[in-house]
Amino acid sequence: MRTAVLGRSGIAISEVGLGCMTLPTDRAEAVRIIREAVDRGITLFDTADLYGQGMNEEVVGEALAPVRQRVVIATKVGNRFEPGKPGWTWDPSPAYIERAIEASLRRLRTDYIDLYQLHGGTMDDPFDEIVALMERFVEKGVIRAYGISSIRPNVIRRYLNGSNIATIMMQYSLLDRRPEEWFPEIEAKGVGVIARGPVASGWLTGKKAPKPDDQYLGYGAADLARAPEILREVAPDRTPAQTAIQFSVAPRAVCCAIPGASRMEQLRENAEAGALPPLTDAQMARLREAYPAKVYTEHRPA
Repeated sequence: MRTAVLGRSGIAISEVGLGCMTLPTDRAEAVRIIREAVDRGITLFDTADLYGQGMNEEVVGEALAPVRQRVVIATKVGNRFEPGKPGWTWDPSPAYIERAIEASLRRLRTDYIDLYQLHGGTMDDPFDEIVALMERFVEKGVIRAYGISSIRPNVIRRYLNGSNIATIMMQYSLLDRRPEEWFPEIEAKGVGVIARGPVASGWLTGKKAPKPDDQYLGYGAADLARAPEILREVAPDRTPAQTAIQFSVAPRAVCCAIPGASRMEQLRENAEAGALPPLTDAQMARLREAYPAKVYTEHRPA
């Protein structure tokens, strides 16, 4: 497994991590998958307090407790929920975050969080107060670094220019190249991109057949059907999923990708992507030609 650095934090991580949101609901199996990931060299595990209303953090905490010093745990805050009630509301207030981090620490069975991320963000949030609170968390040793999970360029730029965020989590894949417009600005600040959704909700794995009316970010069924075939043609020595993951970690601004896994076989396939040779410049050019980059049309800086 190749290693990388978690943005400006200096924290060493595996180039391919594990996005824990899609772990199976069977707790024992989820724990087995996480521990298998550790055995295969994965060191970054991403969760959120919202996932399963805290249950996902509990599973991650249980699985990683025996190896806590060897792994990097990332979680998120801001989506407020009431246990046992459906739905959630956006609450980035410092008062709520103060309570939420204590609950996350308890569920994760740890006294510190490696990367604490704001799970979204708007231009109406109390920005200065949030940043001040995160900095206090760092000073107290409750967190090692902080970041945001956002695809809103105006919010991203605000944090790039006004905080010490280490990372920005963004949906990024062959089918969603919108973040590339902002990579130079992100890289110039020394911030790392965590690529979520590198297999585009399964459309890039070759194991999901599109129906005539299926759509993904403006791509129709024909575009979705040919994507795995192009990935196979470009890199016949690996699976479409592995090539898709490698595409997502190729830009210099990206420090890691966090594909999910609901089955042990998925986990093993994804982990192997971090050990295979990187894609060549020619292979990357062929993929970029097949699916040109689009841009975000909303929430752009004024």
